[in-house]
Amino acid sequence: MSLLKNVGTIGGLTAVSRVFGFARDIMLARVLGAGLAADAFQLAFTLPNTFRRLFAEGAFSVAFVPLYSRALHGNDGAPGSEAAAERFANDVLGVFVWVLLGFTALCMVAMPGIVWLLAREYAEVPGKFELSVFLSRVTFPYLGLVSLVAMLSGLLNARSRFGPGAAAPILLNICLISGILTGHFLRGDSGDDVVVVHALAAAVSLSGVAQLVYMAWETRRAGVRLKVSVPRLTPEVRKLGMLILPATFGAGIYQISQLVDTFFATSLPQGSLTLLKLADRLNQMPLGIVGIALGTAILPMLSRHIHTGEKEEAQRLQANAFEIATLLTLPAAAALAVCAPAFCTAFFVGGKFTPADGAIMANIVVALVAGLPAYVIVKVLNPGFFAREDTRTPVWTALASLIFNIAVNLYVVERYGIVGLAGATAASASLNCLLLYAILHRRGWFRFTGALAGKIARQLLATAVMTGVLWVLMPLLADHYGGPWFARIWSLLVLVIAGGAVFFGAAFAIGALDKSLLAQLRRRRPARTKADDEILEVE
Repeated sequence: MSLLKNVGTIGGLTAVSRVFGFARDIMLARVLGAGLAADAFQLAFTLPNTFRRLFAEGAFSVAFVPLYSRALHGNDGAPGSEAAAERFANDVLGVFVWVLLGFTALCMVAMPGIVWLLAREYAEVPGKFELSVFLSRVTFPYLGLVSLVAMLSGLLNARSRFGPGAAAPILLNICLISGILTGHFLRGDSGDDVVVVHALAAAVSLSGVAQLVYMAWETRRAGVRLKVSVPRLTPEVRKLGMLILPATFGAGIYQISQLVDTFFATSLPQGSLTLLKLADRLNQMPLGIVGIALGTAILPMLSRHIHTGEKEEAQRLQANAFEIATLLTLPAAAALAVCAPAFCTAFFVGGKFTPADGAIMANIVVALVAGLPAYVIVKVLNPGFFAREDTRTPVWTALASLIFNIAVNLYVVERYGIVGLAGATAASASLNCLLLYAILHRRGWFRFTGALAGKIARQLLATAVMTGVLWVLMPLLADHYGGPWFARIWSLLVLVIAGGAVFFGAAFAIGALDKSLLAQLRRRRPARTKADDEILEVE
């Protein structure tokens, strides 16, 4: 399986999930607007999602996948086996389940204190704090459920079965869309937004059940039999714990940064948190499709090359992933920055979401996408550490970024509000990216070659040409972005098609994208080892 095929599988299914998520947020904006109930739900949804990224998709996955891959495929000449891998997974599951249950129960009991720490200003608005606590308690079981989903996803990823893990989030968005529709129906003509967010909160936890059932079925289809047993701290489980601790701290710093942003956003005028989360949805579209897909695909492959001593192949794999990341995210970031007013107006303005809300949201999008390339490249660089079981180094880069983020927020939030907060987030992500690369380069684990620099320079030139065209088109279509649905759709299609055609045409003309690229991406080397067949050949 080539890197391109793996990225295509993950990215394609993630794209489907993001489209459903985008539809969910459009419906949410129109049904709830940017008010009290919307802010309360966004906070309640942020809490389990933050801990999910911290424990499940962050620290646990990056530590579990290399160890499970080693047990399955072997290391340094030592053979692996299905029995060893299954034994390791069952031992981990036996500990992981009880840790999750205890943590979830503890947080649900302490929820008033947690909400107060993050959003104490909510107590100044009658009913807002109490609603936030209630909704957070309803949504928090999602953490435990989706953490188990992440474990099963990591297990399948190590077996090069990337589809199920990428497809599972689709169920989340389907459940949330159903929750919005159900809440809107139950609300009727009363206009009571609380009814809608109650249905939404219940849908969050139900989606965790749906995802876990689906992933358990896919795991059995793959021939893996897991069972929950009495916790046993075997040497392998203890080693996983030793890797998780620094990885949790590293991922925790990033998630603390997200909570810091939430803290600052809740101190701003009502609706600010909702506008930030909705703007981040536009930013997350390319990040999820490209960044998460690349990071997920290269981690097990990079682990194999490193464990078998194939340093040149590891370098080539990361260079290829880096080039693909910039090829897709540089034009995406530029296009989103130029066209943010069009997208925010056409997709979100309507119902309870006002044109003024759309204008603020567009400015937030511009600030966020300034860091989009950095967000994605971090996903490519981090596996260079994780595949070597070095989960400590990213801690220090993330810590430096967190300190920088807090310092900048203290200055810009008071002066520039929610837009300043988004800009600080982008700047801190860029700092983290630079620090990660500098350390990889210094250790000789990954080097930025002249050929790669030349490709990226050509990509930047093609991006500049596309940006100029979009800058001219935007005002010409301005009257249609807020018009009837048909006018909104065709005006956006003109921007998307024109931007895409100009970028790829210019990229092809100046050598950032040539005729042989796709053939090189798909080509396989003569099989010397099983891992060799997974190398993406770009010369």
